[in-house]
Amino acid sequence: MSAKSLRAFLLAAVLLLACTITGPSGVPVVLPFLPNPVGATEIPAVVIPQDQNATSTPFLPIDPTARALTPTPVPTAAWGGFPGPSVPPSVPIPPPVDPIEQPEGQINIVLFGSDQRPNSGGFRTDTIVVLTLNSELGTVSLTSFPRDLYVYVPGWTMQRINTAHPHGGFEMTQDTFAYNFGFKPDYFVLINFWSFVQMVDSLGGVNVSVGVPLTDHRDGHGNYSVPAGVVHMDGETALWYVRSRGTSSDFERTRRQQEVLLAIFFRLISLNGLQRASELYNLYSDNVVTNATFNDLTPFLGLAAQLAEDTSIFRGYTIDRSHVTSFTTSAGAAVLLPNYDAITATIREALNVP
Repeated sequence: MSAKSLRAFLLAAVLLLACTITGPSGVPVVLPFLPNPVGATEIPAVVIPQDQNATSTPFLPIDPTARALTPTPVPTAAWGGFPGPSVPPSVPIPPPVDPIEQPEGQINIVLFGSDQRPNSGGFRTDTIVVLTLNSELGTVSLTSFPRDLYVYVPGWTMQRINTAHPHGGFEMTQDTFAYNFGFKPDYFVLINFWSFVQMVDSLGGVNVSVGVPLTDHRDGHGNYSVPAGVVHMDGETALWYVRSRGTSSDFERTRRQQEVLLAIFFRLISLNGLQRASELYNLYSDNVVTNATFNDLTPFLGLAAQLAEDTSIFRGYTIDRSHVTSFTTSAGAAVLLPNYDAITATIREALNVP
């Protein structure tokens, strides 16, 4: 497998993750690209129409001052060496989680899907999945985090986890993960979803292993159903499947995201996908923001090929209802308070730590 094939897989992953965001009446919306963080791959500005009959809407840059902290608090022993809060929290701040010592050579990549709308400067990363790769152990894992998880964002306050990256960039995301989960992600990939349908269709569709039957409203189809088992999906169907939430929940949606993500991966490494790796890479690589370089991914080419031959090396994890407690803040916001013992146990398993 070529380096372009693996990179295409990662780009396909975030295209999937971001496609869970919908606009009015369930119509997918075009999301503007974000300013590149320091060290991120340079992404050219583009213009994408919202639908076939719409006029092109220019992508609007976000004012970088909107992310500034005023001022960033000095790290103190009280917060385990992390910056203290700059805004009084609505609930007591828990102590930091002990650092998790991971196997050498392992990397973690956060895959973000943004909910940013056209003509809007604000956004949240409503889809957060950590991809863990370990070539020496021969393991690949995905760990999904709910967007409403209420955690301490170092240097700011207690907040939903989906606000950390928009508020302070990847450095704040890294600190948030380190404080609350005991590890710092190495890389991130952030994507808008406008080309998800095009990507799946360009692959000739994908065969999704549906774990639980789903029936929900689908525009133009009324109530639409997919059975359990292997289901071939075109781009529109896959988009509906991963964004559907009328008859399910965000927890169940994270499972469906992982199902389609694996289906895309296996289609990419099929004979047709390999032959078109260069085409797919060129098509999708201009539509992400990432700090991962080509050389960063090269050591994991063999792992991708191994996964193609042996699916047992893949493991999927979800921070679900058993890991959280529902809570309403004093401002009336419905959030999820972490059960840190349960979450840490799951994360240690995902990170190959006994």
